[in-house]
Amino acid sequence: MLTAKQPEIGKLIRELRQEMGLTQEKFAAKLGVTFPTINRWENGRSQPSPLAMEKVVSLLTQMSNSPKEALRERGQDLLSKYFPE
Repeated sequence: MLTAKQPEIGKLIRELRQEMGLTQEKFAAKLGVTFPTINRWENGRSQPSPLAMEKVVSLLTQMSNSPKEALRERGQDLLSKYFPE
């Protein structure tokens, strides 16, 4: 599984959510967590569980495989920024 640097996970969550055009509430519903959980992740007060990170990575992968060029490029940018090889 891909792993991001811990301090940057909150930034990744926020950027991904904003790219998807979702509020914290809607993003939380998409991941199967609560709004306060997303808020804590974005503000660095807690970290996603391994299962939640798998869902985040899955969303990033879906974005980077999008048929829409802008979404695909943004997804690839986020993957390379937060999950350098």
